[in-house]
Formats: sequence, C-alpha cells, structure tokens
Amino acid sequence: MATRLVLLIAAAALMFATTRMSAHHAFAAEFDANKPFKLRGTVVKMEWINPHTWIHLDVKTANGKVERWMIEGGPPNALYRRGFTQKSLPNGSEILVEGFRAKDGSLKGNGRDLTFADGRRLFVGSSGTGAPRDGRDATEK
Repeated sequence: MATRLVLLIAAAALMFATTRMSAHHAFAAEFDANKPFKLRGTVVKMEWINPHTWIHLDVKTANGKVERWMIEGGPPNALYRRGFTQKSLPNGSEILVEGFRAKDGSLKGNGRDLTFADGRRLFVGSSGTGAPRDGRDATEK
C-alpha cells in the first residue's frame, strides 16, 4: 500500500512538473514576431527572477511623454553565462533594446538585443522559445 501511494504521489508530481513547464509561455503566445521594436531609454530597474529577467525602462516618446516599458529577457543563468551580471546594467544606464512587442499592445516586449552607450551589444533573449531565428543567438542551431 505504501509503495502504491509513493508511486501515485511521484506520478502526480511528474505530471504537475510537466504541466508547469508546458504552461511556461512560448514566445508566440505573448509576443508578435511581426512587431519588432527599437527602444532607447533609461534603465529604472533590472529584475533577476526566474524564469525570466525583466528590464524596466523609461522611454521618452516623440511628444515628450515618458513611458515605462517592461522588457523580458532570458533566464538569469543564461545571461550570467553570456557574461551579464547584476552589476552590468545599473539603474540610470542609457540603452537601446531591440525586440518584439506584446500582442496585447501593452508597454511590454520580449528583448532580443541590448546595446550599451559604449556600443557593446548583448543578446538578452531566451533561446528555444519560438522567437524568430535570425542568427543573433549563438546557441541557436
């Protein structure tokens, strides 16, 4: 009886884990590959949380209004492996972000490339999420 209960619990845990992984959104579920953007702005905050990093960016519009954008990046571990650390993007940094806009029209996007004021570039996207393959992600096959 105890063995059956353990097996049942293990099976349920495995099903839950599989469900959670598939519930993690794919690029196409939330972002539009046909709506690329380039945003120049000032970093307000960088969140290093799983499963994605988030860059909060103040972007000045053509009419002078400031919009607060949220840019989704790859997982913290992936950015660390690319040489990006929590000290790489201090608040107040001026950056250019290229990515893809959220389907719902909100001020949210999936980041692809980040360019620092000194010209350094960093791929901040998530590999294997269904984002357009364009060769900029060194881990793409």
